[in-house]
Amino acid sequence: MSIGLEDLTRRAGQYLSPEKLMIIENAYKFAQQAHDGQARKSGAPYLEHPVHVALTLAELQLDTSSLVAALLHDVSEDAGIPLTEIEASFGVEVAKLVDGVTKLGRLSRNQSVTASEGQAENLRKMLLAMAQDLRVVFIKLADRLHNMQTLEYMPPERQRAIARETLEIYAPLAHRLGIWELKWQLEDLGFQYLEPKKYADVEKLLTEKSIQRGEFITHAIDVLKEEFSRAGIKAEVSGRPKHLYSIQQKIEKYAALGKDFDDIHDLIAIRVLVPERDDCYAALGIVHGLWHPLPDQFNDFIANPKPNGYQSLHTTVMYEGKTPLEVQIRSYEMHRVSEFGVAAHWRYKEGETKNLHYEERIGWLRQLIEWHRELSGAEEFLESVKTDIFIDQVFVYTPKGKIIDLPKGATPLDFAYRIHTDLGHRCVGAKVNGRLVTLSYKLNNGDIVEIMTSKASRGPSRDWLNPVLGYVKTSHAKEKIRQWFKKQERTVNIERGREVLEKAMRQLGINMNEREKLAEAFKYDNIEDFYAALGEGGITPHQIALKLAAQEQQPKVINTVTAKPSVSAIKVRGVGDLLTHLAQCCHPVPGDEIIGYVTRTRGVSVHRVDCYNVVHEDEIERLIPVQWGETASLYPVKIQVQAWDRVGLMRDIGAIVAEEKINITTINLTNNPDRTITFSFSLETADLVQLSMILSKIEGINGVISASRVGEVAIKGHKPVDDKHPPGRK
Repeated sequence: MSIGLEDLTRRAGQYLSPEKLMIIENAYKFAQQAHDGQARKSGAPYLEHPVHVALTLAELQLDTSSLVAALLHDVSEDAGIPLTEIEASFGVEVAKLVDGVTKLGRLSRNQSVTASEGQAENLRKMLLAMAQDLRVVFIKLADRLHNMQTLEYMPPERQRAIARETLEIYAPLAHRLGIWELKWQLEDLGFQYLEPKKYADVEKLLTEKSIQRGEFITHAIDVLKEEFSRAGIKAEVSGRPKHLYSIQQKIEKYAALGKDFDDIHDLIAIRVLVPERDDCYAALGIVHGLWHPLPDQFNDFIANPKPNGYQSLHTTVMYEGKTPLEVQIRSYEMHRVSEFGVAAHWRYKEGETKNLHYEERIGWLRQLIEWHRELSGAEEFLESVKTDIFIDQVFVYTPKGKIIDLPKGATPLDFAYRIHTDLGHRCVGAKVNGRLVTLSYKLNNGDIVEIMTSKASRGPSRDWLNPVLGYVKTSHAKEKIRQWFKKQERTVNIERGREVLEKAMRQLGINMNEREKLAEAFKYDNIEDFYAALGEGGITPHQIALKLAAQEQQPKVINTVTAKPSVSAIKVRGVGDLLTHLAQCCHPVPGDEIIGYVTRTRGVSVHRVDCYNVVHEDEIERLIPVQWGETASLYPVKIQVQAWDRVGLMRDIGAIVAEEKINITTINLTNNPDRTITFSFSLETADLVQLSMILSKIEGINGVISASRVGEVAIKGHKPVDDKHPPGRK
């Protein structure tokens, strides 16, 4: 839809004076002249873009300088207008905002940098710009929103790249700033382009459910309005449908719990807006008087606001005793903050009183700017922002009552490193609420955390960096631990790294001759540098498994049908679909290098390339290239666990396996003369990554000496039970 100056001034005129509107009109004419003759990829006049950006900011009721800078944000870069001319016409403040937005967009167009480097540098610049003037990022978010709204005119590859960056960076940033109005639009648009089929499926499901629940919600709203009127409470009551991306996230969450779409009861919630804070609690009493509240489904975000400033009362009740119904209650001012976030506090720039909580609400930003100086690499910086900033927070207390905010899922070790690096290095245990807990304990809101330390600094454990074990969540803590190991002698790290690699490859049954190839995959030309990185914790065994699995990933196989869960989707290169099955002599799983053997009667038998039967095959012409396809199938694999015998050992191993939702098909137990026992399992696992994770967790169980994949590939003469004519035999 085409919009112009009239639309912008009508919206801005709801809160700006006529004198301010004249400045905006002058900026519009300036931009109109600068962009004269320019068009977007859609064919529309280029001026429509800055006007859309300015209109979005007017919806947030931002100040005059922000709207003017939004209208002019591309005149310097795309029309060649010098900043000095902008400054002369509209002042220093506007010129600085335009310059800030221009610099943010400059690197993203640089084709000489990698995707991660470009994304990290853009984000770093954005956060630094935020620390100086948040309005730069408001403009950038509005700019990204309109670009997403017109993304259909970009090539498909660019659509996916921009959509992914929007979901990973821009939408979480809008969430952290509390700007719900931008967050949900960015998420839905990113979801639409990144996963169009899932988007269409959710849209269809929501439409069907909305029709079914329309009368139900309307009746509930009418009942509430009548009760509020009877109690003398002025309230605005409405239905609030969830946006599509949040529904998709909830579908995935429910699926993991074995539930389906019909179990989601809060697709539509009722929102109640009242004049004052006290009215919120009065309205809550009426809601609970009408319908019975569900236990553990009440949150008071008024007394305990979210980190981004969000305030509201959330409760779920049993409507008419049979249907769960979510009700949100907030004041009009709280609603404005929930929709516009930090932007709602910016109008003091127009002469109003500055909000006292404003600085507190961007305290996380100041902290991040300080930390990012220690994170030189693109990967580390992106990890820091995505884990420490762009996820929900928990608030815990020191023994002296100081509040510390940490990402959800943080542990006592994260807490220790947040307080002081040395406290983390000397940590040997922790108490939460006066009770001893493990160092991998997940902290909850309101926990009082006490760190127990050793007198001498013995340094961190290398296990703390293993993501499978869950000792640390924040990149801040991880970086401090890595720095400690980097200070150790290089020779020690090289030797330790060699041991780590040998153990990981032995666990996964990978040939040790693959070491150099693996080092190259991690972009190390020197094997000793690779060992050193492993030794200092820069690379973990889990990352090795991920890399091995990624090397074998291929495009989705079309028309490949798997008959049962334990059979893989295999693609025979250069040939159409053929009957394939996994060889029982070596049990390949995704991530292993594989090769096919053409049997006489049963199609293609798939082996690991280092399988004894393949290595010693005489009829080489019967070996053909194959590759893994994309599938949700499970693969049989045998593992062996050696451990000291004790009561409850099998129970502990079984609990770990069950937690990972892995099926055990067979198990054998052998008692050894040295009071150890050996377990042999047959598991059905998804790939090398899952296999690596389960082996690491089993090795962490008390009494376990080792856990590794059984190396049947080296057993001479072992016959595949499913082949009448196996390789190596005539």
